[in-house]
This record gives sequence, structure tokens and C-alpha cells, in this order.
Amino acid sequence: MSTEDTITKVTMPKWGLSMTSGKVTGWIVAEGDEVTDGDELADIDTDKITGALEATGSGVVRRLIAEVNEDIPVGATIALIAPADVPDELIDQVARAAREELDSGAVAEVAGPITGTVTVDGRSISYATLGEGEETVLLVHGYGGDKNSWLFVQEPLSAEATVHAIDLPGHGESTKDVGDGSLDTLAGAVLGFLEQRGVTRVHLVGHSLGGAVVTAAAAREPGKVASLTLVAPAGYGTAIDAGYLRGFAGASSRRELKPHLTKLFADPSQVTRQLADDLMKYKRLDGVPQALDTLLGTLLDGDRPGIDVDGLLDRIGAPVRVVWGRADQVLPVDNAGTLTGRAQITYVDDAGHMVHMEQPSAVVGAVTKALKG
Repeated sequence: MSTEDTITKVTMPKWGLSMTSGKVTGWIVAEGDEVTDGDELADIDTDKITGALEATGSGVVRRLIAEVNEDIPVGATIALIAPADVPDELIDQVARAAREELDSGAVAEVAGPITGTVTVDGRSISYATLGEGEETVLLVHGYGGDKNSWLFVQEPLSAEATVHAIDLPGHGESTKDVGDGSLDTLAGAVLGFLEQRGVTRVHLVGHSLGGAVVTAAAAREPGKVASLTLVAPAGYGTAIDAGYLRGFAGASSRRELKPHLTKLFADPSQVTRQLADDLMKYKRLDGVPQALDTLLGTLLDGDRPGIDVDGLLDRIGAPVRVVWGRADQVLPVDNAGTLTGRAQITYVDDAGHMVHMEQPSAVVGAVTKALKG
């Protein structure tokens, strides 16, 4: 191995199907800092939301190449990490080449996820796939979300496994027909996707409504499930913000929607205009209002939860991990109490309901442990 091979080029990640560039809104580290795997390096603005870019190895931050608020193409080198004994002359040489590449705009295009659709029970299910590992992970979003909600989770996990993210019926680019909107129908969509893709063994990961869905899917076909990771899941406990769910479903403008979206995050500033605009575009698609109303009937029984999947865990032999933000206002963290002693629970500070977007390393860490057994 040459000395140059010990230099790690930190690049602008591709978080999401439509992301072509990003900005470093602030460096968390400085040149000369020692970092280890998982340490936060910089805050990256993706237009939709700001996320923290993490180190994927250990070393010393030798050079910061990207300027704060500079528009950086996906795949471009933004920093260099290397052992302290790598000569400065070599670091400078690599840094100059990276800066020249940025200034010229000649950055090689980064391949994004492979996208496609499968048909399950007459419904088109959209998916995006990253990675080629032997293990398979399936990510399932929550109510009103889509496969892009996993933008900070799918890419790092793809280094370890083949990672699929799907749009449930009624969401994203999938068919807007949700049938009766039952948990059984949604679980059938998940199991049908796995069958269509030829997946016989899978690590299931579900957020919110998706947590209840993957629980139901795992209970129906436990032999297929290698592990279950639940991220602030619905269907456990008795606390739920019914006002948020009804407000999200009923909002007809960005101004009406935004106050409800702030309940999703510990840091309300994460709710950008772009995020609200994208959700309003989705809500105005043909069939979406009807789909959301139907699913609302599944999620709620009056002001109480309409889903209870707690008992289904008894049918699942695979290990169960739970990740829950302490500042969750939609499904309060006290709901995790029902899982004590039955799952490995990680409570995450400074995270609300969208813990996989605010503190994605907690979710990536839980799934990575599941992959390693």
C-alpha cells in the first residue's frame, strides 16, 4: 500500500435521489483534530434538510477543502483525513488536486440508487436500492413519508448490505390506492416486494407507521426475518398526538402544514421551506388526500391509537432493536416502556419523531449491529 492510499478523501454524499450538490453549512471539526468512525465532521445542507456528515474511519483531519456555504457537487472531495505521519507535502498535493477539480467543475458523477417498481396485489410499489452486500435491509417509512426519508441512513448502510427503501401504497411514487388501508394490506405490500425481488432473508427497519407495518410483516413470515429494527414505531403504547396526524392530513397550504411539521423534530429549524413545499406537492397529487384519510382511520381510534402490534412480537424469534428520540411529540418516548425487556432500546437525545433524520447515526448503528449479529 502506498502512502497516498492511507489518505481518506471525504466527499459530498448523495443523500436522496434528486441530490446533485450540497453545501457545508458549518465544519464541526478543524484541521489537526483526531476523529474516529462515526464522529461528526460537518453539517451538510441538502435543501430539504441539514444533516451531519460522519467519519467512516479514524485519523487526523489534515485539510478542509470546501468553503462554508460553497456549492459542492455530489462526489467532490471536501476534506482529507490521514494518519499524522503522512507527509504534509503529499497532503498538499492531494488537496491541490481536489481544489482544482472543484474549481473546474470536473467532478465525476456519482451513481445514485437503482430505482424501479414491482407490482403487488395490483398495486405498483416504487423502490430505490443501494449497495451489493450479501445481507439485505429493507427500510419502510412512516405516515406521509416516502423512501427519501431514509436519505441519511441508506447510504452508510449500503457499505455493509444491499439496502432497499420502498414507498408504501399511497406514498411517494407508489400507487395511491391503499385499499382498506389496513395494517394487513400494508404488510402484504412489504412481503410482496420481498417476494418480487427474490429476497428470502431480510433485516426489516420501520419508522412510525412503518414500524407497525414491519412488525406485522415479520409476524406473518418470521422465517424470513433476520432482525427487526423499530424507529419510534406506531402500535406500541397508548400515547399518540392525534392532532398532529389530523392536522397533517387536513392541511391544504404550506402555512397550515408547517406548524404541524415542527412537531416532527427536536429542532424546529429543520423544517425548511423546501421540505414543506415538497410535502404539499405530494398532498395535492390525485388520490393522496383519500389515501391519507383512509390510513388515518387505521392509525387512530378517536384520539387513541388505532393500531396495537405489541402482541405480534411473540411470534417473532429474530432480535428486536428499538430507537426512539427523547423529544418525540408524535409518539412520545414513554411508549417504549412496553418494549422493556423484549428489545434492545436506544434512547436518543436531541431527536424528535424523525430520529433517523436528526440523529441518523443512532439508527445506522442499531442496524449495523443487527447485520453483524
